[in-house]
Amino acid sequence: MVIEMKPIGFVRHEFEKVPRHWSVSDVEGRLIINDEYLEGLCDIKAGQQIVIIFHFHKGPAFIPRYLKQSPPHRKEIMGVFSCCSPRRPNPIGMSVLKVLKVKGNVIYVKGLDMYDGTPILDIKPHIIDKHTCPSFEGNK
Repeated sequence: MVIEMKPIGFVRHEFEKVPRHWSVSDVEGRLIINDEYLEGLCDIKAGQQIVIIFHFHKGPAFIPRYLKQSPPHRKEIMGVFSCCSPRRPNPIGMSVLKVLKVKGNVIYVKGLDMYDGTPILDIKPHIIDKHTCPSFEGNK
């Protein structure tokens, strides 16, 4: 099976270093979304949180020794699927960002933990429970 993905846009900011995880980041920047997807941004509003699925494009190639890793902020060795390491069999990351504003095909955000130029694969709403999601089929 072959799975192919193409970026829907790219992350842009002016910082050389970013925090290791979105939950500890105050870095602001922009998500530049390709014009062909502009219509899909129509309901993203300032103040909400969005989930960004991205490609760890600068990460090292995965090798079996990365199945267990010792993250720099932890003392114990952890399985790759229990930590947020960019060294993964499929180099896909996820961040929850706060939307500051949307202008055309640009989403201004806070909480970046991605390098400038990181390819964005998808954007999803950040849903805490089913009652906050207008499209959830179980809502009444």
